[in-house]
Amino acid sequence: MTNPQKNLAKERRKIVAATVVGTTVEWYDFFIYAFAANLVFQQLFFGPAGPQVGQLAALASIGLSFLFRPLGAFLAGHFGDRLGRRPMLVITLLLMGVATVAVGLLPTYETIGIAAPILLLLCRILQGISAGGEWGGAVLMAVEHAPQGRRGLFGQFPQLGVPFGMLLASGVLALMQVVTTDEQWLAWGWRVPFISSIVLIFVGFWVRRTVEESPVFSEMQDIKAKSSAPIAVLFKAFAPFVIFAAFVFAGNNAVGYMITGGFVQGYASRPVDADVPGLGFDGPAVQMAVLVAAAMWAIATAFGGWLSDIIGRRNTYLIGYVILAITAVPLFELVKQGPVMIGVAGCLLAVGLGLTYGPQAAWYAEVFPASVRFSGVSISYAIGAVIGGAFSPLIAQWLMDTFDGNTWAIVPYLLLMVVIGIIGSLLLRERRDIPLTSQIEVDGEWETWSREKVQR
Repeated sequence: MTNPQKNLAKERRKIVAATVVGTTVEWYDFFIYAFAANLVFQQLFFGPAGPQVGQLAALASIGLSFLFRPLGAFLAGHFGDRLGRRPMLVITLLLMGVATVAVGLLPTYETIGIAAPILLLLCRILQGISAGGEWGGAVLMAVEHAPQGRRGLFGQFPQLGVPFGMLLASGVLALMQVVTTDEQWLAWGWRVPFISSIVLIFVGFWVRRTVEESPVFSEMQDIKAKSSAPIAVLFKAFAPFVIFAAFVFAGNNAVGYMITGGFVQGYASRPVDADVPGLGFDGPAVQMAVLVAAAMWAIATAFGGWLSDIIGRRNTYLIGYVILAITAVPLFELVKQGPVMIGVAGCLLAVGLGLTYGPQAAWYAEVFPASVRFSGVSISYAIGAVIGGAFSPLIAQWLMDTFDGNTWAIVPYLLLMVVIGIIGSLLLRERRDIPLTSQIEVDGEWETWSREKVQR
């Protein structure tokens, strides 16, 4: 005789594994591109544009993917609310993997001319579409399987995939920089992290395809509660919440992308006498410092999700944003002190980043009703990423160039984005522990359904 509670616990463990592994693979792929764009793409794909313009073009290519995240969110949100959470998890993972491996196989500008940067940008667009659709499915699978009162804890597991992906990307890049000479690194070493992603893709695919559909979506099917046009319903009834939720993420994303977008790594490891000047620190040492910061980010993210179940989503965010504001001010002055202090600066920043990231999955899921929830969380996340992280490395580089290399010019921009995050946190409704299953919001009111009511 089977034990239902034991089976439920086993399925929840599978969900946790599937969401963590899948998002780790997705974000490893995403971060590898961002780091490589700061380190080598200017020379290999945008060289004819000149050093400064080429570097800005490489950084802009990072932001390009963010512009296509809303498209991925729209597509995955529509089909995720219509067809289920699980199919979108598999499709987005495969799309990201194909695009990432393709980058590793691309010829450079020297080989095929202008076609090289065009193909690179097309691959980055595919990454953006995938990233825009993946997050919503992963977090909903975790949160909608969570027991009552523990959504913040369960919701932080897919969030952990982002720092884990960054940690893995930093480690692989550091390894390749150690085992190759400068010539080998530019010739083929940078390609290895991209191509080796194919192994991770197979692992993620196998894990994700074995999980069961979200119980919320399954119950929606039972009561025929699916919306035929979830996107239209979302913007007709919940547009303000989409905007507020986007602001909540924008502040975190803009500040975080100083490191997760590779700006600090590029600035710290470029030679002092390079065409685009840097600090000249040892590249592998810088990557290892970022790896330590990624580990701290993971710890803070887990703590933030857990804490939000106790003191609330909004309170956790506000604490996190205050910490981000404080640590953003000395960030670049610490970076200038060498790899050890880069690690210290990254760890300090990671505390605020974790507290403003760990609770996000649970908070977003509780804002939107089940019939448009995939669309709501995905599109809010994608818009927040565009506002916050899309061009933050590019803006930081432009500000530094405009003010003759003065990194203090970047700090007001980061503080402005933190203020936007605080405003979003104050405006977004919080309904911690509201039931997620079998609910449709009609004309602003909750109508709660039950299986017994439907059967009658």
